[in-house]
Amino acid sequence: MADPKGFLTTPRQDWPRRPVEERVGDWDEVYVPGALLPIISRQADRCMDCGIPFCHDACPLGNLIPEWNDLVSREDWRAAADRLHATNNFPEFTGRLCPAPCEAGCVLAINQPAVTIKNVECAVADRAWADGFAPPRPPDRLSGRTVAVIGSGPAGLAAAQQLTRAGHTVAVFEKDDRIGGLMRYGIPAFKMEKHHLERRIEQMRAEGTKFRASTAVGRDIGAAELRSRYDAVVVATGATAWRELPVPGRELAGIEQAMAYLPLANRVCEGDLESSPMSAAGKHVVIVGGGDTGADCLGTAVREGAASVTQLDIYALPDTERDDDAEPWPTYPKVYRLSAAHEEARDLRTAPAADADARLFAASTLRFTGDEAGHVRWLRLVEVDARRGPVPGTERILPADLVLLALGFSGPDRADGLVEQLGLDLEPRGTVRRDAGFATSAPGVFAAGDAARGQSLVVWAIAEGRAVAAAVDRYLTGSSRLPAPISPYDRPMAV
Repeated sequence: MADPKGFLTTPRQDWPRRPVEERVGDWDEVYVPGALLPIISRQADRCMDCGIPFCHDACPLGNLIPEWNDLVSREDWRAAADRLHATNNFPEFTGRLCPAPCEAGCVLAINQPAVTIKNVECAVADRAWADGFAPPRPPDRLSGRTVAVIGSGPAGLAAAQQLTRAGHTVAVFEKDDRIGGLMRYGIPAFKMEKHHLERRIEQMRAEGTKFRASTAVGRDIGAAELRSRYDAVVVATGATAWRELPVPGRELAGIEQAMAYLPLANRVCEGDLESSPMSAAGKHVVIVGGGDTGADCLGTAVREGAASVTQLDIYALPDTERDDDAEPWPTYPKVYRLSAAHEEARDLRTAPAADADARLFAASTLRFTGDEAGHVRWLRLVEVDARRGPVPGTERILPADLVLLALGFSGPDRADGLVEQLGLDLEPRGTVRRDAGFATSAPGVFAAGDAARGQSLVVWAIAEGRAVAAAVDRYLTGSSRLPAPISPYDRPMAV
């Protein structure tokens, strides 16, 4: 604790964002380059080094937050990087993409703005790369055991890196043409530029992990055949079976799933396409769904030059302060948050009829109406009460040339046949069933990440990957020294 009075004398200061007018003209990250390091040491000083640091428990990785806060405040970047990487394989991912449940659990947040834990984490990760503190760590010797990891999202990559470093020979199979899963094609570049991902993949290659892109297990290679070739298999395919909206007019052209829309914009950024065939340019766009995926669609549509963009959220407009009775500290509260995309939409006035920024709260879609050519042109909605029942007399219509459905996911996509070929049992909600040791109903097959947990946060995916790696290592060798930060049954803190 470098400054015992830091939390009293230093106000919270976040990493500043670039001006809206500037950043919507490109796909670069929204933050001012180089503006974080000058402020971050004093922000780390605000950490109180609590006797019981609830930020540890709020973070599923168990990040050693007070320790690296103290080291950053003293500008000991090498030691801070070591402590950060002790619990997190990819802190530059979580430092950019995680909604920071650790900050909700910060003891200072009881009556003051929390420590900027997420910003400190990102600064340490970036400094580690800049100063060479994140070298490849190949194993001293090989175990002679082989593992196939299906899926290259954060859970699959974390599992693969841990198992490779433990000495096993690991191959990662990815159905897309590039490694990274949803971090590659689902997360827009303005939230995380892809060079952060490429850097980690090259590190893993140098450690010995093998990557097999453009290989859909179950279709391009039989899942049972793959199981017979490897000593163990980890299913980390994510929860990509998207939810539908069964309302009249759903069959009209121009109504698309968010995860069909976002990858095309990312491919434009990768140089694969000159423009997206689903581009929002010049269109009235309505996004159905109030979560992070919907916000990603919002920021993407704004950059593509949409005529208007409105986001529908079925929940009521939340308060700006925590409800201490319903969501007491240190749980993660549902409060009004202004993401970079919502800030852009607010300042650019993309949705004049919105309640706040670009969002219409407590809004439910009733039907779509199209033109003679069968293309969507209007969306009819109604306000709903706390039980999601329609409020009489509140129906209205919005112009809609492009509708994006961002309603979440129910489990792994079964189109490739992987689940059936491996004989995996499923939970009633569609996720892969597993026991307390992450093992599925198929011998030698384990499951991690959203495929088994259901859609969740990037920090939970990395924690799942680390934990399943320990389980697989124990299965292969009889014991394991790999850390297992969570069990399959752990969930975020709640009342």
